[in-house]
Amino acid sequence: QVQLVESGGGLVQAGASLRLSCAASGRTFSNYPMGWFRQAPGKEREFIAAITWSGDTTYYADSVKGRFTIARDNAKNTVYLQMNSLKPEDTAVYYCAARYGGIGVYTIRTEYGYWGQGTQVTVSS
Repeated sequence: QVQLVESGGGLVQAGASLRLSCAASGRTFSNYPMGWFRQAPGKEREFIAAITWSGDTTYYADSVKGRFTIARDNAKNTVYLQMNSLKPEDTAVYYCAARYGGIGVYTIRTEYGYWGQGTQVTVSS
């Protein structure tokens, strides 16, 4: 069992940057490949970024590639999402997710067994 708590969301103007953090507690964090998803009002929760347990491989949705960066610090039990050049269409609740075990990156919601409560990101134009 692992518990996830996101932080770092807020209201920013278009073009600004934010860094989201997801702190994990419970079992050994390095056993868990991690991902970030987001959900805008009236839309399905969508994949944003994923990272392997070791942090050596990352993968991004096309919509954020080149603007967002996922990283992790296993010593601090934390995964980050650095978001640059934010756009109004990035407005959503952002969720981090953990999957127990596996050596790859995972992009499908059902591949993750643990979720945080979400943090709101609002980008004004």
